[in-house]
Amino acid sequence: MNRWQIGDVVINRFVEMETVSKATFVLPDATPENVKREADALMPHFCDETGRVRMSIHALTLESKGKRIVVDTCIGNDKKRGFEGWNELHTNFLSDLEKGGFPPDSFDYVICTHLHVDHVGWNTHLSGGRWLPTFTRARYLFGRAEWNHWSAEQDRFIKDPIDDSVRPIVDAGLADLVEDGHRVTDEIWLEPTPGHTPGHFSVRISSRGQEAVITGDLMHHPIQCIHPEWNCGFDAIPEMARSTRRSFLERYAGRPVTVFGTHFATPSCGRILKNGAVWRFQV
Repeated sequence: MNRWQIGDVVINRFVEMETVSKATFVLPDATPENVKREADALMPHFCDETGRVRMSIHALTLESKGKRIVVDTCIGNDKKRGFEGWNELHTNFLSDLEKGGFPPDSFDYVICTHLHVDHVGWNTHLSGGRWLPTFTRARYLFGRAEWNHWSAEQDRFIKDPIDDSVRPIVDAGLADLVEDGHRVTDEIWLEPTPGHTPGHFSVRISSRGQEAVITGDLMHHPIQCIHPEWNCGFDAIPEMARSTRRSFLERYAGRPVTVFGTHFATPSCGRILKNGAVWRFQV
């Protein structure tokens, strides 16, 4: 568990898994050769000397105005997935949350930046052969555009996590379908960053003059600061994803805004700096 404070907002990070591997599964342009060319800007935190990248799947908890919030709920246990490394996991994620002082029933809100498989998994857990809500006291915030787009999807990559990790929340009456700019508290709101998915949000934090933003999947790795033109292989609207990423980098470069990368490996947060014609992520 890592801990930060942005004004009065307390942020903790709980890791489900960290990996070191070739990046091309997620970022087709990030071949080992291309990664090694940028190693000076990425080592030691985000790549190794062979051009493999370090990435993380984690959740962030936020404490704001007396409310507890969890942002993106990772992959989850017991879920059948087409990708071998994510199939029927048995991790300690929930027990790690509890050990950190965050039992599931202590949360007021769950925010899913979008509805992909690795951002919704712990929304539910398997009990008695059924998928039941994990955070029983929370309201789950899903983008209305996101739900409308994916809820009828038949491709298994999307349909499976919708059916076992999102639809049970909607059916239980725990989901709020929210719009761009939705405010969770006076210090936390949802910033529209579409492209990776049609209704993708980032999470903005502002408290006592300090600022932060949680990226979601508008970027998967700091190398995309250097190469904002490199899309993720799962970007639903590729040209919009590039435009959104570049706008995000222009908006936050050189500002005192802490950027939390949703898949950035430890230490996972830093600042965006302008670096010639492109940008650089500095921890």
